[in-house]
Amino acid sequence: MQDPFLMHTQNAAELFLIRHGDAIPGADELIPGGRYDNLPLSQIGRKQALALAERLKKIHFDAAYSSPLKRCQETGAPLLERLGLQAQLVDGLREINLDELVPIAEHNNPQEIVKALQERQDDIVRIAGESGTWDSFPNSERSKDFRRRVVTTIDEIAARHIGQRVLLFAHGGVINAYAAEVLQLDKEFFFPCVNTSITIVRVNQQRRVLYIMNDIAHLRIF
Repeated sequence: MQDPFLMHTQNAAELFLIRHGDAIPGADELIPGGRYDNLPLSQIGRKQALALAERLKKIHFDAAYSSPLKRCQETGAPLLERLGLQAQLVDGLREINLDELVPIAEHNNPQEIVKALQERQDDIVRIAGESGTWDSFPNSERSKDFRRRVVTTIDEIAARHIGQRVLLFAHGGVINAYAAEVLQLDKEFFFPCVNTSITIVRVNQQRRVLYIMNDIAHLRIF
């Protein structure tokens, strides 16, 4: 291969994998009787999305894709408005399907709901971080099935955009799974993917090369 590290951009799709912004609401942001499996961005998350937009607004992108979940669509909205792009929603970019770890529906007090949501997030990171596999969560989407879904989805997107730069708004588990495949790791969850972090991978039909992981320079003001 003449370009093993895909240095020449015409030989690969350059993928900007963006994790969604913070979506743990404050007590004053909760919708009474609301559902908590498809949360919008929190106030913090909206600030993060604006910081991301300011960071990337002068870069040319040829296309954009997003998980259909609210937190990903809302993360992309400020940047896409500046770029004049519209994201195509792709179900394969959804986060892994996990069982409910905390019975959030049993809580009525807003403060208790927020606490339960944060505890659930902390439990997910702790369990996945310690084991490196989603199979630690009973009755949830299996790790191999999840990675296959993610890798197939992202590789198909890359194949459509050789020689182009593409935005993908997704989730921490999705970005972990794809980066793990790029690095040929067995673990599915191996690094703490920060809200609105940027991970850049160049991809063609023969090769995937990781260029940047978990870049959060735009968040230094927070």
